Amino acid sequence: MAPSHFDGLTRRNAIKAIGGGAGALALAGCTETEGNGNGNGGSGNGDGDMSGGNGGGSESLSGEISIAGSSTVFPLMSAIAEEYSSENPDVSVDISSTGSGGGFSNFFCVGETDFNNASRPIKEEEQNLCSENDVEYIELIAATDALTVVINNDNDFATEMTVDELAQIWQEDPVQTWDEVRDEWPNEEIERYGAADTSGTFDYFVENVQGAEAGHTDDYQATEQDNTIAQGVEGNEYAIGYFGFAYWFQNQDQITPVAIDNGNGPVEPSLDTAASGEYQPLSRPLFTYPSMSSLAEDHVADFARYFVSQTDNEQIVAEEVGYVPATQDVKEEQMQKLEDAIEEAQ
Repeated sequence: MAPSHFDGLTRRNAIKAIGGGAGALALAGCTETEGNGNGNGGSGNGDGDMSGGNGGGSESLSGEISIAGSSTVFPLMSAIAEEYSSENPDVSVDISSTGSGGGFSNFFCVGETDFNNASRPIKEEEQNLCSENDVEYIELIAATDALTVVINNDNDFATEMTVDELAQIWQEDPVQTWDEVRDEWPNEEIERYGAADTSGTFDYFVENVQGAEAGHTDDYQATEQDNTIAQGVEGNEYAIGYFGFAYWFQNQDQITPVAIDNGNGPVEPSLDTAASGEYQPLSRPLFTYPSMSSLAEDHVADFARYFVSQTDNEQIVAEEVGYVPATQDVKEEQMQKLEDAIEEAQ
C-alpha cells in the first residue's frame, strides 16, 4: 500500500490530516537524540518529556517498520511514530489504515507487517491464520477510546439516545425513519454512515450495541475513512454516523456527539467519562500487536519500547489525539510484557 507523505506539517495538522482519513503515512526522522543507555526507549514519564529516543547512547538504529490495522489507532500510532522518527532519522516507519480485520487478515497474519493496530482484541479466526503462517505476537494496550455516535449540527431532537434506540437504527433489519425510533421525532428517512465490516469499530459496535444476533444493516455508507463519515453526517440533517472519539475531538465544530443512555441516564462521550467508565457500553481499549519475529530486530524492539513509554503521555494521547492515556500501572505492566517478549525473541 503506497504511503502518503506529510512533509512540513506540524504535528497537530498532521493528526488532523490523519484523523481526516489519510490511508497511509510514511515517517522518517531528521535528528538523533542521546539516549541514557538503559534501553528503555525513552523516559515515558507522561509529562511530555521526549528524551531518550533509541535508548542506545551513540549507537544509531536503522531499518524499516511496517504497521497496518485500525483506523482508530492510526492517529495515535502516527503521532508517536512522528516523535520517534525525529529522534531516529534512519528508521522509517510506514503506517497504513486498513481496519483492524483488514490488517490482521491481509497483512499481519500472513507475515507482511511488523505491527497490527486494533480497536478490538484479535479474533479466533485471525489467531488461527497467524498460527498457520507461524506468526507469533503479543497484545499491548495503547489507550482507551470513547466510540462516538454523531449527528448533524441542525439535528436538535436526537442529541440523546438509549442503547436500544441505537440498536434499532443499526441492526440488520433497521427502522427507516426517525419517528420509528420515537413517535415525536420527524418522519424523515435516516441516512447512515459508519465503519466498514473490516473495521474493529464495526465489530465492537455490533457486539456492544445491537448484539451479534441482531447483526448490522447493509443500508449505510461503509468506509474506513472517518472524514467520509463526518462529511456525510454534516451534509444531511437527518444523518447519523459513528467512529472513534479522536476524529470528533479534532473536529468538534463539524458535527454533534450523541449522549448515550445505558440505563443510568444519558452520558456524553469525553475523555473523563471514558476514563471513569461512565460512558458505556462504548468505552473500549485500543491495542497494537507486534510480531515476535519483528521484535528480534533491534530497531523494531526499540520502537515498541518507545511506543509503550508514551502511552501515558497526556500531551500526545489526550490533548493532541483525543484518547484516554494509560495509567502508570498499566504502562509498567505493558512494558514488562514487552521486555519479556523481546528477551524471548532475541
